Amino acid sequence: MDTALWAMQVILALIFGLVGVMKLLVPKEKAAERMGYVNDFTEGQLKLIGVAELAAAVGLILPWATGILPILTPLAAVGLVIVMVGAAVVHQRRGETQMIISNVVLLLAAAFVAYGRFALVPVA
Repeated sequence: MDTALWAMQVILALIFGLVGVMKLLVPKEKAAERMGYVNDFTEGQLKLIGVAELAAAVGLILPWATGILPILTPLAAVGLVIVMVGAAVVHQRRGETQMIISNVVLLLAAAFVAYGRFALVPVA
């Protein structure tokens, strides 16, 4: 089970790390060409979401790997569950129902990590 959790943590960290960096570095106008939902947010809000996603990506890996405050790993996963609920709400409001599927998949993956690290393979 630990291997499956680690694999999911790495996959989620890569996805959210890349998306978070993109939200921090790519100008809103350029991002809007491919992701219309960015027009629903201010530049500052997008940066805040990007910081949250990047922090969660780091939190999925470093605390558990180093043993320093490993409780932060399942908490980072819970944070991503919350982010994905928000993302699904935004996409539903915009009528982008196909995007909700990816939100739900990522939400379930993050929930698996949270549950796994809280209950199945907790800190020793």
